[in-house]
Amino acid sequence: MKGMKGVLSFIMGFAIFTIFISGILLSTPLVYGDENKKDLPPRSIALAPEYTGVVLPEGDDLSVDLEIYNRGRADENINLTLPKVPKGWKASIKTYSFEVTGVYVPSDNSKSLSLKAEPDKDLGPGKYVFEIKAQTEDGLFTSTRQVTVTVKEKGDVVKSEDLELTTSYPELKGPTDTKFEFSVEVENKTDKDGIFNLNSQGPENWEVNFKPAYEDKFFSSLRIQAEQSQTMAVAISPFILAEPGEYTIKVKVSSEKAKAEVDLVIILTGTYKLETATSNGLLSLNAIRGEDANLSFFVRNNGSAPQTNIRFLSFKPENWKVEFDPKNIDTLAPGDLKQVELTVTPSGQALVGDYSVVVRIEGEKANESMELRTTVR
Repeated sequence: MKGMKGVLSFIMGFAIFTIFISGILLSTPLVYGDENKKDLPPRSIALAPEYTGVVLPEGDDLSVDLEIYNRGRADENINLTLPKVPKGWKASIKTYSFEVTGVYVPSDNSKSLSLKAEPDKDLGPGKYVFEIKAQTEDGLFTSTRQVTVTVKEKGDVVKSEDLELTTSYPELKGPTDTKFEFSVEVENKTDKDGIFNLNSQGPENWEVNFKPAYEDKFFSSLRIQAEQSQTMAVAISPFILAEPGEYTIKVKVSSEKAKAEVDLVIILTGTYKLETATSNGLLSLNAIRGEDANLSFFVRNNGSAPQTNIRFLSFKPENWKVEFDPKNIDTLAPGDLKQVELTVTPSGQALVGDYSVVVRIEGEKANESMELRTTVR
């Protein structure tokens, strides 16, 4: 009897232990990837400029890549500031198209940004220190770094003898909403390896980025070995409201001892866009078989370039007749609107019911369509 009681006690104890362990396992969420993060601290951030010391020729802009690391287990919102900007400089932290004051960085990840600075026109040679600060949203974790810029007189820089920029196609043409890309070869003719800073000067609100050919990542400097060359792509997105015309973007490449420039020209033809609709917004028409039914619609040039040779086409049921007045539009200036009279004549043998008539407007550079539901009574 005592032996039986011992066996029952063991079974009950094992069952309680099993339930206890199961409860622990069920109450602990299993997140994929947590195993790889078990060696990370609960929270940790770091800020790392690509270069902490830079030499620039007098008058050149500053561009230094920044990497913001989150080395902790928790995702972080990290605020970014410039506590110290030298007098005579305008500076900001930017992505490739806008200024940044904060960035979200997931656990065990990093984000790339850039320190951009422009000197005043009368800024002289000397040493200038920029301070960059990254701080978690709750202010508990901070990382601060400095970038020292040494500005040298123009006389210390050789303009083209030791550095050469070459592009096979210095001029491109297209609509305003096109993304242009130039190929530029940078040749280091010196007998020393060098780091070359990349800058651009162009129209306001235009976006200019430097990138490897056939890749999407951007950079702000090139490392080129002695007597070697490297090809980079210059990606340019015009301001969407830019007027048609010719624009020049100056690309500047410089190191401590060499400097070169090349002009890239973009000819904007404007944007091409047509809009069509009826005055009341309805796309339906009532008709009697064998008799004319009329409808007015308008054509508007919503682009920034003139539209020429606009013609009208129709796709209609068999034996129907569709006519336009006017039959075509020679020229439609940007923003202008033209009213068109449409006459639809159903076949004399058409059955009572709904039919589709499609009107197509074809311009020299843009097209637009409109479908009308035509009800034969």
